[in-house]
Amino acid sequence: MHSASAPPVFPLLCPPGKPWGTSDPSAMASKRAEPVTILSLRRLSLGTPEPQPKKEPKTFTVEEAVETIGFGRFHIALFLIMGSTGIAEAMEIMLIAVVSPVIRCEWQLENWQVALVTTMVFFGYMVFSIIFGLLADRYGRWKILLLSFVWGAYFSLLTSFSPSYVWFVFLRMMVGCGVSGHSQGLIIKTEFLPTKYRGYMLPLSQVFWLAGSLLIIGLASVVIPTIGWRWLIRIASIPGIILILAFKFIPESARFNVSTGNTQAALATLQHIARVNRSAMPEGQLVEPVLDRRGRFADLLDAKYLRTTLQIWVIWLGISFAYYGVILASTELLERDLVCGSRSESEVVVSVGVSEESRSPCYCHMFAPSDYRTMIISTVGEIALNPLNILGINFLGRRRSLSITMGCTALFFLLLNICTSSAGLIGFLFMLRALVAANFNTIYIYTAEVYPTTMRALGMGTSGSLCRIGAMVAPFISQVLMSASLLGALCLFSSVCVVCAISAFTLPIETKGRALQQIK
Repeated sequence: MHSASAPPVFPLLCPPGKPWGTSDPSAMASKRAEPVTILSLRRLSLGTPEPQPKKEPKTFTVEEAVETIGFGRFHIALFLIMGSTGIAEAMEIMLIAVVSPVIRCEWQLENWQVALVTTMVFFGYMVFSIIFGLLADRYGRWKILLLSFVWGAYFSLLTSFSPSYVWFVFLRMMVGCGVSGHSQGLIIKTEFLPTKYRGYMLPLSQVFWLAGSLLIIGLASVVIPTIGWRWLIRIASIPGIILILAFKFIPESARFNVSTGNTQAALATLQHIARVNRSAMPEGQLVEPVLDRRGRFADLLDAKYLRTTLQIWVIWLGISFAYYGVILASTELLERDLVCGSRSESEVVVSVGVSEESRSPCYCHMFAPSDYRTMIISTVGEIALNPLNILGINFLGRRRSLSITMGCTALFFLLLNICTSSAGLIGFLFMLRALVAANFNTIYIYTAEVYPTTMRALGMGTSGSLCRIGAMVAPFISQVLMSASLLGALCLFSSVCVVCAISAFTLPIETKGRALQQIK
């Protein structure tokens, strides 16, 4: 018996005829000469191999592509071309302020008739802001921008041939309809800019509005006394016509294209931007959900955006009321010399040699060269606070920055009532123009950032529409109420600014450093 731990013994077999202990030398020699083959055996598993996880293909979104490509030469061209839309818009809007004294004389207009011109311009703007916003979210930002410029330039040229006051009002209202689509240029800029550059580049667009305002005032001082206001309108339409030709260098928004399912067009646009910027595209495939629900008014009043939308509307209305109130009030203060009650309207009538029997609310008081200089100085104020505005937007945030500038605007409206010298008046108007411009800068950026792509144009359109309600009311306060009670008009402007400051401070969403949302 072997113990359990002993190894098994195998019998050794001897070839037949060969007893143990004997050996054949020749056989041994032949065995040594034969090659020896060594076989290596491996244990094979007959089981099914475990499946290896498949690698997911790399993908990227438009937001990731825009951030990866970064800022470059394309964005500089975009800034110059889309920013120049502000030149055309400023010239068309400011045109009324410099032409008002002339048409008052030519057609013997009363105060309410002069105010009605501005009101009807903004009425057209109000109606078509919503229409163009809806169309832009459905058919594209670029198409609506081009349409609005063609429309505006056409009716602006027609205005210069107005045979009567009624035709002038109607044609300027149609110009307002066209100008309402210019905001699509801001949306295109916003959707192409990387996040960290939006807070810097968008406020700088104010330079173009300033350039347009200064250009129309400078042209008015030369053209109106020499060849008349009709030629001024024709010259003012030239920048819009030039921009129509320049738009071919700017593509449709890639964010809009992917929202409609046109991924190939969006990809081609992003690749073009990368080539122009000499940058690289992110690796992988461009993917975005196709969004069937675009440009729906009900989405603005959805529970997620209801409070934001309502407060934005209040702010837009108030800012526009204050902005155009300042512009028209400065014109009235210069035209009638209402500061400190130094000259009443009746005295102005007497001063131009109108007899006692022919006194009426209609009077002629053309701008003097000094008045144009004062308008230019106060207009330059629009850029004065731009560096501080940019710092505030990027460090304090959009909401806090807006609430501060709105509060200061309310204060400076009240300061206008202080009896002061001409230099003091210019200083107050300078600061007011700077503050109201900063307000517009901030609310434009905030509105473009807070809404998703599916309703961004509609959000801007409805806000612009509400904005024009304030602009429609402003002429009757600045050109009618101010004649009766300067303090009453200024208190009204100041009160509205206080309401806007509170509304801005309590906005529920801060967009500083926030990526643009594609869907709600």
